[in-house]
Amino acid sequence: MARIGGRSTWLAVPAGMLCAGVVGALVWLALPMVPVSIAWVGDTLRTATAPQPTLTAAPTPAQDASAGAAVDCRSIYSDDLWNELLWRPGSLLGQSLAAPATDARAFADAVPAQVAVTCVWQFDGGGIVTTLSRVDPDARAIAEPSLGSDGFTCRSSDAALECTRTRDGVLEEHTLRDGLWLVSVETGWHPDDFGARVEREVFG
Repeated sequence: MARIGGRSTWLAVPAGMLCAGVVGALVWLALPMVPVSIAWVGDTLRTATAPQPTLTAAPTPAQDASAGAAVDCRSIYSDDLWNELLWRPGSLLGQSLAAPATDARAFADAVPAQVAVTCVWQFDGGGIVTTLSRVDPDARAIAEPSLGSDGFTCRSSDAALECTRTRDGVLEEHTLRDGLWLVSVETGWHPDDFGARVEREVFG
């Protein structure tokens, strides 16, 4: 075999031994990571083939109220509505179990309500009170004629009874659904679609 010009045997042999030594040192340094690498590959394969857990949706405020669980004011308002209320000038929130702040006393007195939460918002020049209560499922049959006689306009569907009335700048909105009574009383300030937005958040 022809010799390549310029190659020196006495330099090539030490250089080859040095390269082999470097490779051997790297292999020796990598040995402790072999079990870790094997475990990582195994975990990756197991995760890829394992059945994924089913996410359970959080209960709605209506479901909590129906079950007698605690309901918090924060849970009955969507994020955008909560921010709208929170940033209103003079905003102050109080949470309690006070009775609904409705002027429809005939209906309120005829239907015993177990209040789950009452949220009282105070603002500069007005306020909003929202109450979610448990009532007898038959209360819906009483509500329509009673609220109607008090000047409310009611709309009934298979899902719910919704009644509204505006008088002297005060807007009242009532929803009876699934044994629950949701009522909001808005004074001085009426956020856009307030009752509908609260209803969607409460009942889902």
